[in-house]
Amino acid sequence: MKYDFDEMIDRRGSGSYKWDGTDRKDILPLWVADMDFRVAEPIMTALRKRLEHGIFGYTKVRDSYYEALSGWFARRHGWEIEKEQVIYTIGVVPAISAIIKAFTQPGDKVLIQTPVYNCFYSSIRNNGCTFASNPLVLGNASDDGASALGRYTIDFDDLEKKASDPAVKLMLLCNPHNPAGRVWTVDELRRIGEICLRHDVIVVADEIHCELVFGGHNYTPFASISEEFSRNCVTCVSPSKAFNIAGLQIANIVTANPEMKSRIDRAININEVCDVNPFGVEALIAAYDEGEEWLEQLLGYLEGNWQYMRDFCATSLPDFPLVELEGTYLAWMDCRHLGMESERLEEDLIEKTGLWLNAGSMYGEEGEGFMRWNLACPRARLADALDRFRRYVSEMTCTGSR
Repeated sequence: MKYDFDEMIDRRGSGSYKWDGTDRKDILPLWVADMDFRVAEPIMTALRKRLEHGIFGYTKVRDSYYEALSGWFARRHGWEIEKEQVIYTIGVVPAISAIIKAFTQPGDKVLIQTPVYNCFYSSIRNNGCTFASNPLVLGNASDDGASALGRYTIDFDDLEKKASDPAVKLMLLCNPHNPAGRVWTVDELRRIGEICLRHDVIVVADEIHCELVFGGHNYTPFASISEEFSRNCVTCVSPSKAFNIAGLQIANIVTANPEMKSRIDRAININEVCDVNPFGVEALIAAYDEGEEWLEQLLGYLEGNWQYMRDFCATSLPDFPLVELEGTYLAWMDCRHLGMESERLEEDLIEKTGLWLNAGSMYGEEGEGFMRWNLACPRARLADALDRFRRYVSEMTCTGSR
């Protein structure tokens, strides 16, 4: 079946957090990380069938759920997941919060690699902990001239130093990384794992973007690298990003360590995020059992959007380079040329153009001066967004208002 990702679907009035966050009709939101694409037909079929049943009581997750989950990761990524290793819950963020609760006490530290997903900070704070930052390093540019920036790498000396602090109990690993766009290599993941083992730091791998990887790069589940790693880590996965079903609220926590699983299960219940809805269950089964064709077409389209944005910026926005994107659908643009704080730039873009992006500062101080773009939309919508940004820059230059 051929899917049409160019279809312009009006999401206003649907209760969309992304599109209904304002009454302005000219707003073009490329901020919240969900997609403007209709889900795969097998998911729609499964949801219609469940809807027709007409009764939506408390949900018991059946064996076919675990079989779909384990089958998907075994087929695509060579990672064997056993039913006994899985705890289901309503989302990756609640999962991370519960995991932090399970393994820390107020005042402990959690290691993160900044700039990083903003909810890491809130999950750490909400559990009375503080964060230790291992800032990522922005490397050299590629040679093709399409981007003046390179990619982020890890400062392993600094990681070793930060992990050696006895107050650090956990490391939140974002794999692939949001917003840096990195798909960590096996060697990079192995070095992370070895450092954390040396210092008794548990690795919590947020792998929600694991299916959104571009050609030439390969996602490796952290837990699949070695038995030692698998027993010292907890992995959070969900079909929500790759299959655009975040509103159905379904995710899984996976660990091969029974003692760790027991502690997480208790924290999940303390936080009262242990019950899922029937539509999330059906959507996950359909996505993992029958959604691969849709996903492969999606990946091709997203990579085309990324190439379109690279070409546009190279010719029309040369002073606004992009960090190389290996995975996710979230582009990271350097806007320091404007000399504005990114939060102010976000507000100014909304006011003057209707374009809504994410300020880089929300991902930590290392994100200041950058903006995050959501590329998961029809190409015509992306083209409109880029043209609005270009006109904004042109007007700023002409007026000298920067």
